Amino acid sequence: MAQLVTSYDRGNQDTPLIEQTIGDFFDAMVSRFPDNEALVACHQQSRLTYRELQQESNRLASALLALGLQKGDRVGIWSHNNTEWLLTQIATAKAGIVLVNINPAYRIAELEYALNKVGCKALITMTSFKTSDYLDMIRAVAPEIAASTPGNLQAARAPSLKTVIQLGDENVPGMMRFSDLMAKGDPADARLAQIGATLKSTEPINIQFTSGTTGFPKGATLTHRNVLNNGFFIGEAMRLTSSDRLCIPVPLYHCFGMVLGNLACLTHGSTIVYPNDAFDPLLVLQAVQQERCTGLHGVPTMFIAELDHPRFKEFDLSTLRTGIMAGSPCPIEVMKRVVSDMHLSEVTIAYGMTETSPVSCQSTTDTPLEKRVSTVGKTQPHLEVKIVDPDTGKTVPVGTSGELCTRGYSVMHGYWDDAEKTAEAIDAEGWMHTGDLAVMDAEGYVNISGRIKDMVIRGGENIYPREIEEFLYRHPGVQDVQVVGVPDKKYGEELCAWIVPRAGASINEESVREFCKGQIAHYKVPRYIRFVEAFPMTVTGKVQKFKMREQMKQELQLAEEKTA
Repeated sequence: MAQLVTSYDRGNQDTPLIEQTIGDFFDAMVSRFPDNEALVACHQQSRLTYRELQQESNRLASALLALGLQKGDRVGIWSHNNTEWLLTQIATAKAGIVLVNINPAYRIAELEYALNKVGCKALITMTSFKTSDYLDMIRAVAPEIAASTPGNLQAARAPSLKTVIQLGDENVPGMMRFSDLMAKGDPADARLAQIGATLKSTEPINIQFTSGTTGFPKGATLTHRNVLNNGFFIGEAMRLTSSDRLCIPVPLYHCFGMVLGNLACLTHGSTIVYPNDAFDPLLVLQAVQQERCTGLHGVPTMFIAELDHPRFKEFDLSTLRTGIMAGSPCPIEVMKRVVSDMHLSEVTIAYGMTETSPVSCQSTTDTPLEKRVSTVGKTQPHLEVKIVDPDTGKTVPVGTSGELCTRGYSVMHGYWDDAEKTAEAIDAEGWMHTGDLAVMDAEGYVNISGRIKDMVIRGGENIYPREIEEFLYRHPGVQDVQVVGVPDKKYGEELCAWIVPRAGASINEESVREFCKGQIAHYKVPRYIRFVEAFPMTVTGKVQKFKMREQMKQELQLAEEKTA
């Protein structure tokens, strides 16, 4: 390959883009591999072949239509990983309904915002998980539900929401059980073919919330064409076939599970394996051995937890070959252990963002190890990547740091109902400005070197400090607040809040955490809270967050040395 001079690269175009909808492409795959196992949900003791998955997803699509939902309506799913999640992903796509992924870590304020921002007409929800009572949170947003019947909810705080479907077995006043919903469906419903014929691959099919620098999450809106092609080319980079069995412990509400996991498998006739509803390193190891998985996904913290599990050596992982590590930078030593101790000789690294469906760059199964640990691979097929000077917008020479921009089929439809924010992210020529600093070498390999945006990545979760600051400003004892990320060995980064208290206010760390509890996701609650009289500032009055970070790094380092 010719050596690059400027930091611009284009992925190969040997394989044409898929222009079908998710439903049509999936049905074609079913006809090729009807008896292949499509799904194993270990925690539910559930197995479905491709033919059975088609039958059940058609049944659910028919049932959603029976509720009165129509093409273009939004249906939320608020759940960890399970069979029902996958059925809903396929069924909504077949019915032309937009699936809205709601993070299971969301709490009351975030749930209410999400439902109203995109106008969800129905919500599919789990009932509880560990100490979280999801039904109680729904009742807080829609207290009228107990007196309603499914389909007739009239909630003042969530006016578009008409039906709540719960995944449990108990009878909950005002809610419908998922099993009862399924009973309303007909796998041979003629309406599905009629609707399918009207669907276009360029139509929105999915909304995923991404934390916003304005303090409010934005709904990244993705089409069939966006996610189906991205899933396909991700699978191609892993060399997936109908013989592969991919263990997916990463969450489905995120692109990692839904696209890099589910769609990578479904576009190759491969088997999806869910080891549990949420991550548990022991259950991952058990699932890989029992199901003879050939692939395994995870963020670096997941692989570390698996490698460091006291029972790690008990398990036979020799069937493993490939998978994806993504979500945050991969430590070199961890990558070496994953290759040698977990047999993942063909593990790949991927980089992307929700707004790009998500993957823009990925290494392949034969990328040299030193490139896999030091870069995020090369530009994906049918996409373009360039590194530009953030100030001038000009493409920089190779080896020079700048902002990574990407263009092509993967760029989102836009932020839901937010043309202004969409225009800020995607320029007039169709380039998505990622806000990430990167360097491209002469071979086209990309290394992510930092972030222009003030984003924190904690254990694979993207957190924008501005959102946390906006929430903490609501605390009556907070006069001013600044949130930064500080290094952490386990999660990569943790949140730290510096708070200037109001005069005379009674406020301490415990009261701040209590204020956050149940209102924002647990991973957004600052690990470190410091009370200060003022922030470090420039002469022009701008807060110097880098000084706050440096001070906290020194403080934490000293504390670590004292306990060592």
